[in-house]
Amino acid sequence: MIDLQLLRDHPDVIKASQEARGASVSVVDDAVAADTARRGAITAFEALRAEQNAFGKTVAKAPKDEKAALVQQAQALAAKVKDAQAEVTSAEEAFDRVVRSIPNVVLPDVPKGGEDDFVTLRTVGTKPEFDFEPKDHADLGEHLGIIDIPRGVKVSGSRFYFLRGLGARLEIALMNLGLDRAIEHGFEPLITPTLVRPETMAGTGFLGEHAAEVYRLEADDLYLTGTSEVALAGFHADEILSFPESGEGIRYAGWSTCYRREAGSAGKDNRGILRVHQFNKLEMFAYVLPEQAEAEHQRLVAMQESMMQDLGLHYRVIDVAGGDLGTSAARKYDIEAWVPTQGTFRELTSTSNCTTFQARRLDTRYRTETGKTAPVATLNGTLATTRWIVAILETHQQADGSVVVPEVLRPYLGGVEVIEPR
Repeated sequence: MIDLQLLRDHPDVIKASQEARGASVSVVDDAVAADTARRGAITAFEALRAEQNAFGKTVAKAPKDEKAALVQQAQALAAKVKDAQAEVTSAEEAFDRVVRSIPNVVLPDVPKGGEDDFVTLRTVGTKPEFDFEPKDHADLGEHLGIIDIPRGVKVSGSRFYFLRGLGARLEIALMNLGLDRAIEHGFEPLITPTLVRPETMAGTGFLGEHAAEVYRLEADDLYLTGTSEVALAGFHADEILSFPESGEGIRYAGWSTCYRREAGSAGKDNRGILRVHQFNKLEMFAYVLPEQAEAEHQRLVAMQESMMQDLGLHYRVIDVAGGDLGTSAARKYDIEAWVPTQGTFRELTSTSNCTTFQARRLDTRYRTETGKTAPVATLNGTLATTRWIVAILETHQQADGSVVVPEVLRPYLGGVEVIEPR
């Protein structure tokens, strides 16, 4: 959740964040009022408890002939204490509901507005040009015999697919390339669970406005994750972390299959494998000291850009506007690659600075120099995923329908330089 001290001392900062997101500003006043009511209920309960304890001593010392009357008074006081405790429980539940509805506070210089109000930070590489009519990735995949969408639909329904032969190997090559680079940069690899408990899913902020995108197994009360970020955020829940003496963060690279219902994308990107229900992804996740979060964010983006450049993709980095941020993100950078047949940039990867928001909800802390504990900061970013195949195929296609394999991937494909039509 948000920082409660910030809510009490500077509610205007949270209101400005809500305005930048295009979200309710009045909910901040509701949260302040609920916090005041909760603290008032706690104060009243504690005063009655103190009175009850003191009165109990009076009863214990009273003469025998006075005790009967005093016991009746004690019973009446006990009933008041019980009612006050119920008031505390009710006030805390009301406060919890309203404060958990407030998303993370965006950083001050995040662009305001919605999906189209992003700021382009830089554009890198050369836009691919062809002296022939380029095919889209779905046609290329079918022509090359590496993507089989009709059989995916036959087996599982819309937005499913098979990767075949070099298509399957290409995805694994991407993932292995990303994993090798993550390890070089100090990330510990993890194969993560893809089913998590409700408290883990809620703690990472995925059961808010985007809950409709999540698959739920009702019989087991478990959720299928749309990113290993969820499991990685829950990995250290309810723990006090010890950071390395170097001051470096604790970094993981989570490899998992991911599942998304895509409930809000009916009719969008139905063709191909750009927007699908199941895919593989390598996710970077970092736990750092709060003051290191912004530097860590830039570090993750640099790793993603290195992958884009070595894959020979034309891309841009955008600073996502407040209204297009997820619940947990205080800032998010998207990297969008040029997709030739669509004549536009499409998101391939993103990285988010979640500041202390997820850590507060999951109770992940570190011990400060004073000996007290405080929430850590968490960040996440994708380093390889199935969707990248779209841009790779379309960018590196040739007139005969073959596709040149980026040099950096060839060692992972047994030296294959060109994917030829089957």
